[in-house]
Amino acid sequence: MSGVGGLGNDLHLDLGAGGSRRAALIGALREAVREGRLAPGTLLPPYRSLAADLGIARNTVADAYAELVAEGWLTSRQGSGTRVAERVAAPAPGPVRPAAPPPLPYDLVQGKPDPGVFPRGPWLAAARRALTDAPHEAFGSRDPHGRIELRRALAEYLARVRGVRTSPDRIVICSGAAHALRLLARVLGTAGPWAVEAYGLPFHRGLLAEAGVRTVPVGVDGDGARTGEIPPGARTVLLTPAHQFPTGGPLHPERRAGVLEWARRSGGLVVEDDYDGEFRYDRRPVGAVQGLDPERTVLLGSVSKSLSPALRLGWMCLPAALVDGVVAAKGEREPYASATDQLTLADFLGSGAYDRHVRRMRRRHRERRDRLTAVLASRVPEVRVTGIAAGLHAVLELPAGTERAALAAAARHGVATEGLASYRHPDAEGPARPDGLVVGYATPPERLYGAALDALGDALAESLSRSAPSS
Repeated sequence: MSGVGGLGNDLHLDLGAGGSRRAALIGALREAVREGRLAPGTLLPPYRSLAADLGIARNTVADAYAELVAEGWLTSRQGSGTRVAERVAAPAPGPVRPAAPPPLPYDLVQGKPDPGVFPRGPWLAAARRALTDAPHEAFGSRDPHGRIELRRALAEYLARVRGVRTSPDRIVICSGAAHALRLLARVLGTAGPWAVEAYGLPFHRGLLAEAGVRTVPVGVDGDGARTGEIPPGARTVLLTPAHQFPTGGPLHPERRAGVLEWARRSGGLVVEDDYDGEFRYDRRPVGAVQGLDPERTVLLGSVSKSLSPALRLGWMCLPAALVDGVVAAKGEREPYASATDQLTLADFLGSGAYDRHVRRMRRRHRERRDRLTAVLASRVPEVRVTGIAAGLHAVLELPAGTERAALAAAARHGVATEGLASYRHPDAEGPARPDGLVVGYATPPERLYGAALDALGDALAESLSRSAPSS
């Protein structure tokens, strides 16, 4: 339906066939109010507009409105139009559902940046420049590859910062790493299992399982995934080489070389999740495995941790042989990342604003990591903090048998965090890693971070004191 200026809202009503048009209109309006489709205070279309849209006489609409005003369903005032009456009862509530538990006040769950530090000013400036310079075709049909401006900017940035060897035609823009994994699973098929790290994101394993892909675990130690133990039959291996998730540490150079040799020998593929490669503190930069063999490696990246997960922007750097298949799987109607956000990120990268933001966040995260380790060293020195040379989280190694108690104590003290055991692949064999907590230090706003660390220290001290053997 079409509205008339600012005089009223568009309105869909089904009057049915036959019978009195006046009675049908009155009944349809009552039902719309009763069901809540027309909320109290809603401005209705003027007589002439609604009559034209419904194909009925103007006087029929006027009479229907007048009767509903008299009954108290509507109100009418000269100069302000006809509205749904404020005193009309709301629709009957549906079944009562249990309320979700309120969130804990101190969010130390890994993987989430503080939304309060999003670079609004620089991003707005980049958006203005990008929209000013954008060609008209950027606002038309979209290319499944993604905007060429962003693919060019990413090819330059990733080569400079991560040692990636690619070109714009080998990059496909997606709406995050999860979207990329879904597309890859669709293209690679379910003929063989994917090898995944024995400790990793359950979300990723669940996503692959939904796509019909079976996953088999590869052991993890202080040098990353034990790539010499990739199970027979696996054709794809998913790794986090820059910073093993969640245990920390880069993949050892010999294992990097070894997994690529496996891929060449077996015809397999390495999928490299470069989830926080920019955030390093106490070590030299570690380049992407992709740079060693671009034809045997898919690199996944996104801005979810460096900028915001709300942007829904990610990318794949693909071997030449996979580009057409991934683009076809993405399809013409696949939900794409916003073209304007892609153009803005291209400018943000090209202007150097992204580098400046990452450097600022690197300093902030290092300072937060140091505060975390200082509090724990003072309050619970028996807790070993590991995996802290890079990334946005730390692993707190606990005495055997105390992980559940520590999680329960954390919740009592208002701290949201996760246990290391929840990241272990259900089919993993051999000894598990020590009990531990996976603690993110990026999310809380600055005003809450000190209190969050104090609450964490209190929770760990409490749980460890209760588990200590009595003398």
